[in-house]
Amino acid sequence: MPPEIAPKPHDSHDDMIPKGLLRAIGVLLVVSIALVSYAVLTGREHVGQPKAAAVIEERQIILVGLDAQAVKVLNTDGTVLVDLPHGGFITVIQNGLQRARKLRGVDQMKPVRLVRYENGRLSIIDPETGWTAELHAFGDDNRAAFERLMAM
Repeated sequence: MPPEIAPKPHDSHDDMIPKGLLRAIGVLLVVSIALVSYAVLTGREHVGQPKAAAVIEERQIILVGLDAQAVKVLNTDGTVLVDLPHGGFITVIQNGLQRARKLRGVDQMKPVRLVRYENGRLSIIDPETGWTAELHAFGDDNRAAFERLMAM
């Protein structure tokens, strides 16, 4: 009978996170806290936020999701503005809006504001939840879909 080979004892150090990685994570944490503290204490201006501008045009619409791709856009009186079986980007925005409203228990049939600002921005704003989307950030073709809604 052949001799049994005893299993090699497991070295618990093999499962540990390397000390160098832990130190790097610690340095990253300290540097992040220092940068944020500096920005707060010096009153540094916020960046990455849209510049304030006057509203030059606004329209209220209701976005109704029909399935994963279809969306219906209604006027506030309930009349159909456009029925899109393949709504593309409008469906994407409607899905984001629907999710925000579902999380907060808000009626899906409440209107949203489609707003054009003096500086050229185009935004969709949900007054019920505070959810917004800066439509220019998604490219010219996607913005154009909402430009067409604004013009209707």
